[in-house]
Formats: sequence, C-alpha cells, structure tokens
Amino acid sequence: MGRLLITDDAAFMRMSLKQIVTNAGYEVVGEAENGKEAVELYEEMKPDLVTMDITMPEMNGIEALKEIKEKHPNARVLMCSAMGQQAMVVDAIKHGAIDFIVKPFDEVRIREALGKAMAR
Repeated sequence: MGRLLITDDAAFMRMSLKQIVTNAGYEVVGEAENGKEAVELYEEMKPDLVTMDITMPEMNGIEALKEIKEKHPNARVLMCSAMGQQAMVVDAIKHGAIDFIVKPFDEVRIREALGKAMAR
C-alpha cells in the first residue's frame, strides 16, 4: 500500500505507530528519533509518507517538515502531536503537512489519515 518513515523521539510511540500502520497494510521502511535523522532518511529512502512528531530534540518536526518540503515539494508528511499543540499543528499545515494525528494514537483515526494522505 505504501512505504512509511516513522519519526518520533519516543521508542514506544514509534513501536505503537509501527504496529498500527503495519496492521493496516503499510510497510515501515525506516524509523527516525529526531528531525535531523528524518531528513537524512528521507533522502536515502524516499518513502511514500512520513509520520513526523512535532516536539523532538536536535531538530523539531516543523523544521524537518520545512527542510523535506523545500527539497521535495511533493513529499507527504503527516504530523503527530500531543494535545495542546494546536498552534504548532496550524504552523505545520501552513508549511505543507497533509494532516495530523493526536497522541495517544487512535487506530481508526490513523487509518483515516493514512488513506487521505496516500490518496494525494
């Protein structure tokens, strides 16, 4: 169905999201624990979709989104945020994120967001 790069600084969140997307028929081709690593892995793997946490060390998700979209305008990035980060989510959408999913993850919402993102 699609090749995904999962980006989150929390290993548990990456594992949780990986299980949901794999069960939905997607292939996880890489995992990054910060925005800098996500940008590097995107260049290397050219995934169909990136899930990107907003708050991470080294380079946050918004900065990584901007960098990926600058080099690859057609990149599909789905932002992940905790409750209370609405201003950052709006900023991410302005910079080209397709959609966002809220933590803790809801499987139905993730499947819906993945379907929407892959349809673009």
